[in-house]
Amino acid sequence: METIKLIGRSSRLSLLQIDIVKRKIQSAFPDLKVEVIARSSKGDALQNIPLHTVEGSDFFTQDIFDALAIGEADIAVHSLKDMSSEHFFGENKFAVVDRDDTRDVAIFNNDIEEKIKRKETIIIGTCSPRREEMTIVFLKKALPQLSTEIKIETKDIRGNVETRLRKLNSSEYDATILATAGLNRLLRSEEDAQLIEELLADKKLMLLPLIECVPAPCQGAIVAEAHHLNIRAVEVLQKINDEELLADCYVEKKEAIKYGAGCIQKFGVTTLRTKNGKYLYAAGRDSEGTEFVKWDPLAGIKIEGSLFSSTDVMKGFFDYEWSDKEVKITTPVVFVANYKVLQGTSEVMNLLSKTIVASGTKTWFELSKKGYWVTACADALGFEFLLSSLNMPLLNIQFEDISILTHEAAAERWKLKGYNAVSNYKQLPKKDETIRESIVLAEAIFWTSFSQYEFYGKYAKPDAKHLCAGGETAELLKQAGVEPVIFPTIKAFEQWRRSSIRSHSVA
Repeated sequence: METIKLIGRSSRLSLLQIDIVKRKIQSAFPDLKVEVIARSSKGDALQNIPLHTVEGSDFFTQDIFDALAIGEADIAVHSLKDMSSEHFFGENKFAVVDRDDTRDVAIFNNDIEEKIKRKETIIIGTCSPRREEMTIVFLKKALPQLSTEIKIETKDIRGNVETRLRKLNSSEYDATILATAGLNRLLRSEEDAQLIEELLADKKLMLLPLIECVPAPCQGAIVAEAHHLNIRAVEVLQKINDEELLADCYVEKKEAIKYGAGCIQKFGVTTLRTKNGKYLYAAGRDSEGTEFVKWDPLAGIKIEGSLFSSTDVMKGFFDYEWSDKEVKITTPVVFVANYKVLQGTSEVMNLLSKTIVASGTKTWFELSKKGYWVTACADALGFEFLLSSLNMPLLNIQFEDISILTHEAAAERWKLKGYNAVSNYKQLPKKDETIRESIVLAEAIFWTSFSQYEFYGKYAKPDAKHLCAGGETAELLKQAGVEPVIFPTIKAFEQWRRSSIRSHSVA
């Protein structure tokens, strides 16, 4: 029987990734025997040294590359984020066979809120300059604001997933940051799930937002590699490759080269798949220390006349009327669609007992100011964008576990789609004459919510262009017979508006 030899690192997570590739090969080639070689890498040997302080790259992959070069194995299996761009764009052949959730997750010991109240410094274990650059800034605003200031320091941490969680359990750290993909794969494993569940049992989780805490290029992707002269191995890779995933990873690696390389990078690059399209998103600091944000693609439209953006007059559209009745949420999870649910005289009495998910970081920060723990957010990309991440093994939140907390009209629309939805306030249109006149004159109008269009869209010119962010607003505009120009988020629209060559007058 013909044999193909796979090689990879010897950690439990690496062995699971090798097994994913093995099963793909056996499915495509039932008569092929697959052998596995497990090997430690230089990165595994340097357990007590932050890798960004060591000269070189490919710490977790070079030893495996070498085994292919001398014919010890036919196919190597790696986490693609560990592989340098120089190697990925070299002579060898690659197949991306799987990609899990791309996010990072911050995992905290259960006494974290008490430490915040006591104004103690929070120690977070990470060796990633990218995570230090983005996550610490985010967490200072995202953690429950239970004292005048949240103090955070980082401390180097090395080791595999299990080792880091054990170090957290022993209180060497108050928190650590891991990729969700590795945790999900371990939790799906019959052999590993019980241990990981035990290590996570009393922890508090924060699924870090993609926009504020951008993942590393190709995070969550498993890549199989063959020497370019190994014809049979290359044929096997061609059969198991996911062309779309490979294309995404290729673009992410190419984009990353523009900003820096190696373990010292302070930026992230990822691919966002939404109902309305696929976007490359990159942000952080480049190798020169310059901050940048990039969305690709952004709408390539030209506006000849005035552009009216509802972002400039958000307070002018509606007044709000809050219910005096206590809102009863019967599900264990609540999705807070807008921070305005917290501004009325009535309190959502049982919110503290729920797992809270926010629509975006603005709503997240408003919740944290009131002392709430928020587990995740939809990055302002729409509730349904987040569903697959809520379903993953790490969170295991199901459709029926969630109630959407929003305004009255929106709650009724969500109920029609089969969701649990509750409301504690109404939107009352102000009938603002200045807004009406601006919309009448505008050649293009950017709407931040469907409710704005519902009350003011009738004043728009018949040939006016309608613009909006993705998510539910875009879906409802389409249902109303409008074909909007869609931006991934409001922030992406603002970036387009600032960088647009033509100067737009804003009514």
